[in-house]
Amino acid sequence: MFNLSIDSKLRGCDLVSLRVRDITHGNQVLSRAMVIQRKTQRPVQFELTEPTRVAVSAWLEKSHLRSDQFLFPSRVARSPHVSTRQYARIAHHWAEAAGLDSSAYGTHSMRRTKATLIYKRTKNLRAVQLLLGHSKLESTVRYLGIEVDDALEISEQTEI
Repeated sequence: MFNLSIDSKLRGCDLVSLRVRDITHGNQVLSRAMVIQRKTQRPVQFELTEPTRVAVSAWLEKSHLRSDQFLFPSRVARSPHVSTRQYARIAHHWAEAAGLDSSAYGTHSMRRTKATLIYKRTKNLRAVQLLLGHSKLESTVRYLGIEVDDALEISEQTEI
């Protein structure tokens, strides 16, 4: 779940509602997947790195899930998959296990991590916008916490 949350950059509600078939083809974990986001109803594509594919494969082998089942099923009978609240508790546990202040980290930290790294390496706001599934570039600028003036200056320096 940890690796997939970083790689996918999905909101918690979209991550916990992934089905096995969303990221697999037969017994193979896909290197790239696409899902429709619940909030925006827009498709978003993401890459699954090799460590994530290995982790997901191990999980699928252990859990014996069918392609139509949720990737992270709930142990609670009335819930088909792990809730967003449970995912939040898991993310806080990850932060604590890493020796971090868990109050400063949550599910959105997982979503923001790879997007921030991609932006820092490439300065490509449009790419990050697409990866996050934002409809407006301004949303991506706000999301990354960068100054609008800095973003405009970077975009003006980019050759087309």
